[in-house]
Amino acid sequence: MNWVLKGWESNGKWQFRFRISKFLNYKLLRIDSHQHFWKYNPVRDSWITDDMKVIQRDFLPDDLSPLLVANRIDGCVAVQANQSEEETLFLLNLAEHHQFIKGVVGWVDLKSDDIQMRLSNYLRFPKLKGFRHIVQAEKEGFLMQKKFLTGIKALHNFNYTYDILVYSRQLEEVIWFVNKFSDHKFVIDHIAKPSIKDLEFNSWAKNISMLAAFENVSCKLSGMVTEANWKGWRAGDFKSYLDFAFESFGVKRLMYGSDWPVCMVAATYNQQLSIVEDYISKLSSSEKELVMGGNAIRFYNL
Repeated sequence: MNWVLKGWESNGKWQFRFRISKFLNYKLLRIDSHQHFWKYNPVRDSWITDDMKVIQRDFLPDDLSPLLVANRIDGCVAVQANQSEEETLFLLNLAEHHQFIKGVVGWVDLKSDDIQMRLSNYLRFPKLKGFRHIVQAEKEGFLMQKKFLTGIKALHNFNYTYDILVYSRQLEEVIWFVNKFSDHKFVIDHIAKPSIKDLEFNSWAKNISMLAAFENVSCKLSGMVTEANWKGWRAGDFKSYLDFAFESFGVKRLMYGSDWPVCMVAATYNQQLSIVEDYISKLSSSEKELVMGGNAIRFYNL
């Protein structure tokens, strides 16, 4: 229960919000900040190779809902997996019919000459929170393209966030890119995908440290199991990466995400969640709430 009272501030706008939940000791919602839905198409979804057979099928809200309930997760953010506006509308339609889908990160052609008009057409969808491009599959220099930079400026004008999906080897380009937008809200997906199975750490840590210096950049504690040894990972494999993520970003810029159903190639929903929950067990209750929901709520304005 959240009761909202509004009052005038000096700038003449109704901005003050008062949440009675603080007095009633209600806990913040627990949010899975990163998951996917799709109707499997072997041609379109060719990235799902035969060694990922377990996810070569449809994954829809009725598949996720019982997992969220079983793990006390109150809602989720559905993130694009296909680069088309049809995908964006597909996710928005699901969100309209399922209350637990609190937000959508879609796709739009950020290099389009009519990007302003395209974005304005999405204003009728309150659950659309931001956009993403699968930059990990692009050639070097993609983030430096003038038209793409113009598209990011347009996102800022419409108050849409941007999810950065890259491999760790692309982080130097990401640092250059983020430096162009000091006041835009960015989040790094999957802790920038270091090769955990190959013990890649030093170069990743160096660049993550530089990236975390930008206070407008957050990071998702997601996608780690798929960068580890799928069949033989242990919880301890992720400790040094989590240590450094918390050291760099702090508890106010990190958010839990499952990367379901992709995580299923290496772990169950409960297993990947336990990695994060076990790690943060030493934190205070308020800090846990930030990582497990509060930061996602604030970042995506859920």
